Amino acid sequence: MLVLGDSHATTPDRREALLEAYRAVDPEAALHVGDIEYYDLPRPTWFVAGNNEDFDVIDALRAGERPDGVRNANLLASTAADVQGLRVAGLSGNYAPTRFEKPREELVGDRRRHFVRDEIGRAARLEDVDVFLTHEAPEGLIYYGYDAGCEYVTDLLSVLDPDLCLVGHHHVHREAEIAGVRTVSLSPVWQGYYTLDPETLELSYEDTPVDAEPPE
Repeated sequence: MLVLGDSHATTPDRREALLEAYRAVDPEAALHVGDIEYYDLPRPTWFVAGNNEDFDVIDALRAGERPDGVRNANLLASTAADVQGLRVAGLSGNYAPTRFEKPREELVGDRRRHFVRDEIGRAARLEDVDVFLTHEAPEGLIYYGYDAGCEYVTDLLSVLDPDLCLVGHHHVHREAEIAGVRTVSLSPVWQGYYTLDPETLELSYEDTPVDAEPPE
């Protein structure tokens, strides 16, 4: 199974890096932790929305629609799916304290990038989760002179107790045990990609063989 960090695939070089990862692995399925920004994918891919997306596409996927130009892109938004024998769940969006208590219907424009309390609650009711995808990090994983994690994501790990949590957004590889859960922040696709053994949950890393400029 192919596992991908942020791709920001809005430019030709970053899109090529994303597609090269698919070509290198030729997977049956892929997992992506958000900021994908390209939705015509060569293999079935389950992903969470990040804070940089085409939010008209994301809204359509939330509604169960399949817009033109979208192929093999399956959104996990406080939902779960069975992928190669694994129960994979995901929380889409990132945290903003000024939007957290609002209903999703009141989030407009770029503010659609955030998750809200109701979505945390729906995610917490999911059962038998093996792998949890989130764009926002839990506490205790990423530091910039302060803890960049979100307490609500930490709480979800405590409740769901998955075997593995995969995290995007920060463009850096970090590993830690958070709330008893092995948690990995993924490098971005223009640096490398991962493969995941569905039976052992062993995660392996390979450099992406295409150079791409990081986003500004």
